[in-house]
Amino acid sequence: MMTDLPPVRGTLTPDRPLDALTWLRVGGPADWLFQPADEDDLADFLRDLDPAVPVFPMGVGSNLIVRDGGIRGVVIRLGRGFNGITVDGDRVTAGAAALDAHVARRAADMGLDLTFLRTIPGSIGGAVRMNAGCYGAYVADHLIEARAVSRRGDRIVLTRDELRFAYRHAELPPGCIVTEAIFHAIPGDPDVLHRRMADQLARRDETQPTRDRSAGSTFRNPAGFSSTGQADDVHDLKAWSLIDRAGLRGHSWGGAQMSEKHPNFLLNTGGATAAELEALGELVRRRVLEDSGHDLQWEVIRIGDPQPGSTTD
Repeated sequence: MMTDLPPVRGTLTPDRPLDALTWLRVGGPADWLFQPADEDDLADFLRDLDPAVPVFPMGVGSNLIVRDGGIRGVVIRLGRGFNGITVDGDRVTAGAAALDAHVARRAADMGLDLTFLRTIPGSIGGAVRMNAGCYGAYVADHLIEARAVSRRGDRIVLTRDELRFAYRHAELPPGCIVTEAIFHAIPGDPDVLHRRMADQLARRDETQPTRDRSAGSTFRNPAGFSSTGQADDVHDLKAWSLIDRAGLRGHSWGGAQMSEKHPNFLLNTGGATAAELEALGELVRRRVLEDSGHDLQWEVIRIGDPQPGSTTD
């Protein structure tokens, strides 16, 4: 593990276990976990860090499997210095560490409609990176621009066009860390917006295993966006239906299980390893391919090294 790292004003922790920082509660340690004090601290650190050292931005770990062997390099996790939310006219500016749900509620308080964010787990930085969406609306529909720090420590602004949004994807420069996003929101009545979000939450709780330990949807739907990033209404095939058709609702591998309630949710039922979760996911992909010919793609991000001797096959 490298030890010659730039000085920081935030917190830099060696050999930091990451399991407690992910919703699935699995994963080995990062060589280093850096929690910058502010954007200047982040920019200075990245500028002075050896370019050969890999960095990985981590939010609240809501759609992440960290493999059991951990992550080599520096994991960067933004905190309190990056969670502000401000409103100016029809624009909402949110720090990358602000929770999606908090941004939706604050916007609604001010009579602005970003209600699609209310049921999306995670924080704004991840929402930009994944072009998060729900109920027919996506980050791509509302984002004006995002502020970020490049791997070289330069502050950059990325417009919606530069991000080239597609289904569950934005084209960010390698090693780039999103620090803030500015959204355009349509005005609405605060009471109506809050009632809509309450209805969305009730609908989610009825159909998804919200009380279980999961990372949200495991696989992307086979189609949902055109190459331009716009919704493609021709295709409405759902990953959960393909998994169900392949007979894998409730299927388990060690402590990992595909949810009985919603078969596109991969659960840690207690004591699962990252290897077991990933192995079950790969089993699902193989069975669905054999059954329907559809090659499911992971929506959950998997990163890090496997534990020596473990296998996902």
